[in-house]
This record gives sequence, structure tokens and C-alpha cells, in this order.
Amino acid sequence: MRITTRGRYALRASLALARLQDKNTPVSIGQLSEMEQISSVFLEQIFFKLRKAGIVTSVRGPGGGFRFTRSTDKISIYEILDAAGEELDVTDCDKKAKTCKITGKRCASHSVWEETTKVLNDYFSKITLDMALKREIEV
Repeated sequence: MRITTRGRYALRASLALARLQDKNTPVSIGQLSEMEQISSVFLEQIFFKLRKAGIVTSVRGPGGGFRFTRSTDKISIYEILDAAGEELDVTDCDKKAKTCKITGKRCASHSVWEETTKVLNDYFSKITLDMALKREIEV
């Protein structure tokens, strides 16, 4: 498993949005781009995915931007990474196939990677944006 730049930027931008969002006031891509030093074009692509996943909503026009659809204590890191299109899997195994494409049977390491993936996904699912922001303050 490797988190791509898109996934890292999605998390950074989501945390920045959580810091800047004041009640229901939307935050512009420009503000997020400047704060995080991420291309506004790239952020637009990321926020399109987050909006499609129902994590954020957008407001058009002057004073428009993005805001979360739920409170930050209800949005997990897993949801952000998943919406950004990250493959949160530590193996290239085909989950649908009953046998390994290399060995022709289910290989001995398959269950190890499968369990590792589950542990990682559970970990990311338990950390909310709110929790991540509180960790930032503690450090």
C-alpha cells in the first residue's frame, strides 16, 4: 500500500478545511490552496471526489466554497482517503479470485496481507478529522 500525493493532499486539505470552517461559512479552494501550498486545480479535482462521496458540499458564487456535510468528529480519515480514490490495500492479490494468479492456489501469505489490510483500514476508520486536529495541538 502506498498513499499517493492525491491521498495525502486530500487529507491535508480536509484538515485545513476543518481548521478554517466556521459554522456554515464555506471555505474557498483559493484559501485552501494558499494555506496548504497545493495547486488549486488539483484541489478542485480532490474536492469533486469528496463532494461526490458526500463528505463536503459546495456553495457557488461570491463567498462560495466548500464545507463539511457532517461535523468533523463524524468524518474518518478512512473516508477521506477512500473518497480520494486511494486503494487502501497492502497486497496486489485479486480479492475476487479464489486462487493466486502466480501459484494457481490461495498462497500462504494471502491471509497475512488480508489481515494487515483490515488492521490498517480499521485504524484509519477510528481516527476522525477532529481527533487528528487535537493531536496537532498536543504535539
